[in-house]
Amino acid sequence: MNGMRLCKTLIIVFVLAVPRAALACPVCFGQNDSPLAQAMNSGIIFMLVVVAGVLAAFASFFIYLMRRARLVAQQSEGTAQ
Repeated sequence: MNGMRLCKTLIIVFVLAVPRAALACPVCFGQNDSPLAQAMNSGIIFMLVVVAGVLAAFASFFIYLMRRARLVAQQSEGTAQ
């Protein structure tokens, strides 16, 4: 129990001792043209494209289901009469 407390204390001291500048990315310092900022922007665009693709596939699946239900309803009306 005492060793765990010492470990937690060392982690807290280490986190507080690290300068905040070391934890910041170049974008935070205004370097918008750095490779890290460009990679971050590319990653954001990629994630947006993936989300938009999944949403489009989800919407197209429901459009397919609506069309299929309409077709089945028309066929059942034709056979009922």
